[in-house]
Amino acid sequence: MDPHLLRTYVTVTRLASFSEAARELGYTQSAVSQHIAALETDLGLPLLTRRPVAPTPAGERLLEHAGALLLRLDAARADLGRFAAAPRATLSVAASPLALHPRTLAALPATGVTLRAMPRERVPAAVATGEADAGLVDGIAAPSDPLRLPDVAPLAATGVTEEPLAVVLPRDHPLAGRTGLRLDDLVDARWLDAPAAGVPLDRLRAVHGGPAGRGFRAALRYEGTDSRALTALAAAGHGLVLLPLPVAGGVPVAVPLVAPRLVHRTELLLAAGARSEGAGPVAEFTRRLKS
Repeated sequence: MDPHLLRTYVTVTRLASFSEAARELGYTQSAVSQHIAALETDLGLPLLTRRPVAPTPAGERLLEHAGALLLRLDAARADLGRFAAAPRATLSVAASPLALHPRTLAALPATGVTLRAMPRERVPAAVATGEADAGLVDGIAAPSDPLRLPDVAPLAATGVTEEPLAVVLPRDHPLAGRTGLRLDDLVDARWLDAPAAGVPLDRLRAVHGGPAGRGFRAALRYEGTDSRALTALAAAGHGLVLLPLPVAGGVPVAVPLVAPRLVHRTELLLAAGARSEGAGPVAEFTRRLKS
């Protein structure tokens, strides 16, 4: 299966247009049509309907494989490219929003840094493909347990911080006077769905382990990355939110989560072949994070 043809196929299905895909990829529309026809001939199956442009059932199944295949190829190219690359004088860091806290920010070099905030699920791919030299990713886990990260490529993960968690509530909430809260107490509460700025609700459902689809219903969805706006929404009664205690500590009511035993963990991600020792900005950043 030719990866160039596969990349064309993914672009056509994403844009639902041969002409738009040609414009994005820098090909003629005729070349894009030839790529799709060649891929269909190779696999012996129709992959797209033409009017409208949409994947067939076989094409849908191919899409389930395509993203991981192309990502692995991009990661392999970036990994091998490090053998020939000269040491860099700058540092590019991809980070999920809640991974940006005083310790990680203090470890950044004073100059020559590009810091990109992105959804936590995109950080491993950014590091694997060379889009970023290093990654900072966060999540919830049992104490001392590593985060569960997608298997996009060989990556080296190092724990940076572990912080307790707290539930942000409005002052008049019935549970606001508690000294600690159990996740079992909060299954039927109204929550803020904030996948970037808070702990995602699907992760809460997973660690709670209740019946599929039960509990932790979203009252409002917040798609921003500003934790201050998120805590203000919670304090105003729009729903509960689970945050690292240092982030939640400045709001009027933040009650520690006591069960199950969970922490907010931040990890440093490097490509397996990255230079994390010796000189250079990646090595210096790594040393400062570990110190």
